[in-house]
Amino acid sequence: MDIGESIPAAEELQEQTRGSSHDEGHWEIIAAALSKSIGGDAFQRWFGAATWGGVENGKGTIYVPGEIHQVWIETNYMLELLFAASEAHEGLHKISIIVAETSAAGGIPSAAEPQVRKEMPGEMLDKRAIAAGLNPSYTFENFVVGGNSQFAHAACEAVAAKRSVGYNPLFIHGGSGLGKTHLMHAIGREILRRRPDCRVIYLTCEKFTNEFIEAIRKGELEKFRRRYRSSDVLLIDDVQFLAGKERSQEEFFHTFNTLLDGRNQVVITSDRPACEIKSIEPRLISRFECGLAVELQPPQIETRIAILHKKIAEWKVSIDENVLLFLAEKIRSNVRRLEGALVRVATYASLAGESVSVQKVEHLLRDFIQEEASRQVTIDGIQRAVAETFDMRLADMISRRRPASIAFPRQIAMYLSRGLTHNSLVEIGESFGGRDHGTVIHACKKVVSELEKQPGLRERIERIEQQLRR
Repeated sequence: MDIGESIPAAEELQEQTRGSSHDEGHWEIIAAALSKSIGGDAFQRWFGAATWGGVENGKGTIYVPGEIHQVWIETNYMLELLFAASEAHEGLHKISIIVAETSAAGGIPSAAEPQVRKEMPGEMLDKRAIAAGLNPSYTFENFVVGGNSQFAHAACEAVAAKRSVGYNPLFIHGGSGLGKTHLMHAIGREILRRRPDCRVIYLTCEKFTNEFIEAIRKGELEKFRRRYRSSDVLLIDDVQFLAGKERSQEEFFHTFNTLLDGRNQVVITSDRPACEIKSIEPRLISRFECGLAVELQPPQIETRIAILHKKIAEWKVSIDENVLLFLAEKIRSNVRRLEGALVRVATYASLAGESVSVQKVEHLLRDFIQEEASRQVTIDGIQRAVAETFDMRLADMISRRRPASIAFPRQIAMYLSRGLTHNSLVEIGESFGGRDHGTVIHACKKVVSELEKQPGLRERIERIEQQLRR
């Protein structure tokens, strides 16, 4: 379904969704089956505000309140939804998810009314962005969206447009150089553009900690607290650096609670999911997980090529298409490294005053390429190494057998897959016999718990890691 699909007029939508008691009964059947297959919590979050539009010519329609619901459902639940709906409606073969505004009286989709906003002029916006700690060049417009970032990008746009209070806090996680900071800055800048009177503050977790320590030293804790607890939007980068800092965690916990109690937006980034951050109080982890968590993954080759094209257009340089393809194929781990490689190539081309061949680029980037090659650990390789270490059949990695001699090594393989590859939780689960992401999270928690109980386990896992990296 095209995100740009037009929204029917209010009267049409109300007529379609009012339906008959027969259609309402069908939706109850679909909802019950869907809730059972994906879980009650997931159903409530993503389908709780959905409206069934009925079926026409074998095509069902569901209206959802925002683009983020649409993207998430289409990415994760279409098969389950289609199966549940086809059980209730014989002959149904397709379902469209359509974004529609929600009226205040009862959730009937209605046409969005145009709103006139007094937006901040560009020059003033840049000054305000800099004053808030933001980089004015990090915008939604210059972020290249791919399959690796579609959901995260939609979530960030929804937060910036204040389309839902359910995305608070927004927790963005992913490896280094994938665009977490870019999206966070884009949220802040867009909020300032839409709501110039909004008080937006961006800072790194390290800066928060340093300022807190300085405030204690100078006896200015109240001033420190007023600054951050009075913000309308607080953007905190690299929250994993709170690990092990007990007093900073305590302060952040109370700041976080004050903002959420006042319905002020909090956006957090981390290099890993909240549940995998070590040495942070459980109560903070539970706060991080009470909103919406989105993951940024390494970009696919099509996205990497698009990023390179966008950059050379911005820099007004000319680089051969074969060279761009070579860069996209060789630099896969993150966007920052990809841009760094392009800078080196573009600089050489400019200084040398000549076009650059693939052979020349290979020589220029030999350190990039060697490091990238050393990073390529796969789930398949992890499964083989763990199966060999624990003397089990490789087939048991994807089997449904659950004796401890099989289940725990399989959990170790999931744990290593999470730490050593760029695959998402869903992709890891699929590689282990079609298990869901919740199973992978449970496996990681189990291994972390056992590492504290079994002294020899850490050494055994480290040997597997060394073997894989070789």
